[in-house]
Amino acid sequence: MSRRNFASPARPLDRSALDALAIAYLGRYATTCARLRDYLARKVASRGWDGEDAPPIEEVVERCAELGYVDDAGFAAARSAALTRRGYGEQRVAAALRAVGIDAETAMPARAAARDNALAAALAFARRRRIGPYGSESIGPDDRRRHFAALLRAGHAPDIARLVAYAESGASLTEDE
Repeated sequence: MSRRNFASPARPLDRSALDALAIAYLGRYATTCARLRDYLARKVASRGWDGEDAPPIEEVVERCAELGYVDDAGFAAARSAALTRRGYGEQRVAAALRAVGIDAETAMPARAAARDNALAAALAFARRRRIGPYGSESIGPDDRRRHFAALLRAGHAPDIARLVAYAESGASLTEDE
């Protein structure tokens, strides 16, 4: 007869366990207040709460933010810089920040940085995808339209996308244009 190894159900969470979960999560992941809040809510929903009052999820998140363990502005700046280096435009950066729970006001400096580096990001995207001035020598009008559409999907403004997609060479594009 074989022995089955049944795991005992996890104990319901209390305040100290909730704090410990938050610290462990923050130790592993760079995150936002919204993501931490969602994570803690999922844990409480799956394990239960061992208290008479509602779980103090918001208090734990605020305390972590006060201590500097969670910094939405810093996260937004880092995510924006990473996406811009990969060649994504301001609109794509804004969508990525919204997806992780960064509010519009906190995202403003990150979006401004993406806007300031728009041409360099578009050129990086074109270089990585081998489109526009970095594509093959014989590019027809249909290819240019596809390149333009790819740049738009990457979050670039139409004027930047048009400039890059219809450029003859990458050297012809400078920061002054």
